[in-house]
Amino acid sequence: MNGSIRAKLSAMMFLEFFIWGAWFVTLGTFLGANLHATGVQIGSAFSTQSWGAIIAPFIIGLIADRYFNAERILGVLHLVGAVLMYMCYKSGAFGGFYPCLLVYMILYMPTLALVNSVSFNQMKSSEKEFGSIRVWGTIGWIVAGLLISYLFHWDSTEGLAAGMLKNTFLMTAIASLVLGLFSFALPKTPPRFNRHEKVSVGSMLGLDALKLFKDRNYVVFFIASVLICIPLAFYYQNANPFLAAIHLANPTGKMTFGQMSEVLFMLLLPVFFARFGLKKTLLIAMGAWAVRYLLFAHGNAGDGAWMLIAGIALHGVCYDFFFVTGQIYTDTQAGERYKSAAQGLITLATYGAGMAVGFFVAGIVTDKATLPDGTTDWQHVWMIPAIFAAAVLVLFAIFFRGKRAAKAAV
Repeated sequence: MNGSIRAKLSAMMFLEFFIWGAWFVTLGTFLGANLHATGVQIGSAFSTQSWGAIIAPFIIGLIADRYFNAERILGVLHLVGAVLMYMCYKSGAFGGFYPCLLVYMILYMPTLALVNSVSFNQMKSSEKEFGSIRVWGTIGWIVAGLLISYLFHWDSTEGLAAGMLKNTFLMTAIASLVLGLFSFALPKTPPRFNRHEKVSVGSMLGLDALKLFKDRNYVVFFIASVLICIPLAFYYQNANPFLAAIHLANPTGKMTFGQMSEVLFMLLLPVFFARFGLKKTLLIAMGAWAVRYLLFAHGNAGDGAWMLIAGIALHGVCYDFFFVTGQIYTDTQAGERYKSAAQGLITLATYGAGMAVGFFVAGIVTDKATLPDGTTDWQHVWMIPAIFAAAVLVLFAIFFRGKRAAKAAV
């Protein structure tokens, strides 16, 4: 890969995840502070990600893979996304905000697959080259958080009081416009399939990989993956509002420690995998979820701030050790023929169904923990996912027989 193409792909990844991180992290805080949304409404807003994940395979399978170049579709989706983000910026009530966000996420989620397609199409060895490109996406997410907290101070007490957090959507709209235009300068990535080639709904959703359910171990893993998305949703939905509510300084910037730890633990994952095997690595991840929420439940913005930072920094263990390990396990169990279908199925189940349920549950729990004076009993909120993650850990430890599966994955 020549330097020019590498630079273009890196910039594409940076903007792709800058766009997501620029508004998603602070969404719950914005909705509560600016639009006075309830917990259930905030959960509904976050669940637009799940609806996008469910619908994305149809956009990719019916359009991107068959009719148009991936980079052109990427450009169009981000240009339309820029308009929708601007409409979110101008919205003054949840009723007008939610439809714009829903349509936006239905259009944005397919772009995650499109940027991968554009990248892979330029690589001779994805195993060696993709990581150095994809890391720029993580950097983009981190930069967005640092700008919000340390440069613009939109998430400060004063910024929240002034309603400045809505500017995250304007910043996203500008970044979407830039990436939309820039996409037409990306390397050409033609459709993968002939437009006349038949494609089934089942294949688009990854249902061809249902053969994996003949393996009892994989069924246990699959169920655990869906269930662990429920406490994951609590983090995405409630972490930023919680940190802002207890007046932790620069909460969005500090949450980027989670993405920084992702990079670190991604590098450490092969070491843990080789030393402990599949089952223990997954158990470490589930244990980290429970510990993280216990730290949130008992931390504070004063002398307990270290507990909050530690909980954020555990994101690399929580995410990499479970979801990346799970992707590796799924890949090895599926075999060459069903690899793509299997990854599509697990993504649909986790980011689609699992996260949708998680956001709904998190919204109900938050509403139940909201006191008459409008404050939230955050310790109660965080104990629920802590207990739930611990329960998933115990069930997985009992029912997953790890020896044969671990050898296959390693």
